[in-house]
Amino acid sequence: MALDQALLDLADGEGRGFLRLYRWTPPCLSFGRNEPALRRYDRDALEQQGLDAVRRPTGGRAVWHADELTYAVAAPSAAFGTPAESYRAIHQLLAEAVRTLGAPARIASAPVRSTALDAGACFASPAGGEVMVGDHKVVGSAQLRQRTALLQHGSLLLSGTQAVVTGLTRGQPPPDQSAPLGGLLGRPISFAEAADAILRHTHTWGATWEVTEDTPPDAAAAAERHGARFRSPEWTWRR
Repeated sequence: MALDQALLDLADGEGRGFLRLYRWTPPCLSFGRNEPALRRYDRDALEQQGLDAVRRPTGGRAVWHADELTYAVAAPSAAFGTPAESYRAIHQLLAEAVRTLGAPARIASAPVRSTALDAGACFASPAGGEVMVGDHKVVGSAQLRQRTALLQHGSLLLSGTQAVVTGLTRGQPPPDQSAPLGGLLGRPISFAEAADAILRHTHTWGATWEVTEDTPPDAAAAAERHGARFRSPEWTWRR
């Protein structure tokens, strides 16, 4: 999370564009920036099970990161337009990647009512603009604007489910509409295969993107400035 925030800082300060694709080790639960995690999820049960949790710099609702691909786009806002336009443009690329992998992906239409932050996990329901296969949400995302730049990151489910989130939700959790892409296609989808499908479509954005297997040195140095906040339980469980 500190590195994603650092990439946003560089996009804001230097006008650079980044696409980062990564996995979590060990698996981890992430909360949205303003999500009422203490009220919604059982912290004692999470800690008793030895599970990790972080709070993202972006908004949205909880995601269990295991057997999935996490993407992060940090770029000048002008490269994509308004929040709604940028959200849709990034998801259109991801939908093309999912279609390349063999699933009939579509972009979800906006719901009649907006989805509250305490209405369950990110994959419990679409909020509009996400990548769907049938009635199942395969990509969940959130965005943050910082002066001249944006950070959008999200999760593409490969073989993992969101059952951990459901199990930690207090009260009666809403139905989970998520489905791993591998299950929908009836074959394993590796991280490398999914990442390659995404990278093949980045040219449609019409800009120069920094893609590397190694963390840029200036981004790593910038991430150190944010590390303490994202490692802090006070930040993770601040509300």
